[in-house]
Amino acid sequence: MKRQGRASLNTAGQENPLPAPDARERLTKLLLRIGQGDRESFTEFYKLTSQRVYGHARRTIVDVEISKDTTQDIYLTVWQDAPKYNPAAGSPMAWLMTITHRRAVDKVRSEQAGSTREARWSAEQQSSDYDVVAETVAARLEAQTVIKCLATLSPVQREAISLAYYNGLTYREVAEHLSAPLPTVKTRIRNGLKQLRTCLDGA
Repeated sequence: MKRQGRASLNTAGQENPLPAPDARERLTKLLLRIGQGDRESFTEFYKLTSQRVYGHARRTIVDVEISKDTTQDIYLTVWQDAPKYNPAAGSPMAWLMTITHRRAVDKVRSEQAGSTREARWSAEQQSSDYDVVAETVAARLEAQTVIKCLATLSPVQREAISLAYYNGLTYREVAEHLSAPLPTVKTRIRNGLKQLRTCLDGA
């Protein structure tokens, strides 16, 4: 991440200040621009809303680091799903907080149901790439660099890593989901993680 533009979470849980009278209109315009691929609007949207998202995630999940990881995941979802946002269906914050609540609840359920998943993942990978990338991403919760680095991956690498990292699947589960040979999936993820780590280290 570019340190000069790095955003940091206020773990005291204070929300980003939003001008009450025109907050909805402002966020709506930003979200519509994000849907068109506008990264500057995404950065502004992130700065205006990230404290509320993190605060809600933290109240649901409790664990600080997992809450930060989940917040990052939520904003990746915002970037990907912004084209689907319909202003007539609800306010930007209602849309965003719905995503936040679902992600936070899913994370809690995932942590409870898959307590052994991390150990199984580490055993299969037989390298430190995943842990290094996870720690780096969690420590650098700044939206634009995440998007930039994910964009350097091939579509098949990005899909495999998203299933493994963000959905918590094992190599074998990813292979089954993609109907691809297990060795092929392992190679995609391993090479993608190395490429992602290189990008994050150089940002």
